Amino acid sequence: MDADSAIEELSTLSPSAKLVAKVLDDNSRLTQSQLENKTLLPGRTVRSAVNQLKDRNLAESHPSPFDARKQCYSLMFNWK
Repeated sequence: MDADSAIEELSTLSPSAKLVAKVLDDNSRLTQSQLENKTLLPGRTVRSAVNQLKDRNLAESHPSPFDARKQCYSLMFNWK
């Protein structure tokens, strides 16, 4: 997905999904707890936002290199 179509798709999402996307753009890979700390959103809201992004192929998850029980999230497009 190119950046223009990704940003257009992002514009249809909730404000929390947009915030999570922006934080992921500023930080390459973050866990859910890191996203909660950086966005100041509750865990349930962060999970919902990440799921919205993943459902539209805007974000992807990877196993954490530090803790196999956790997932790291990153964007699948370059915002800039």
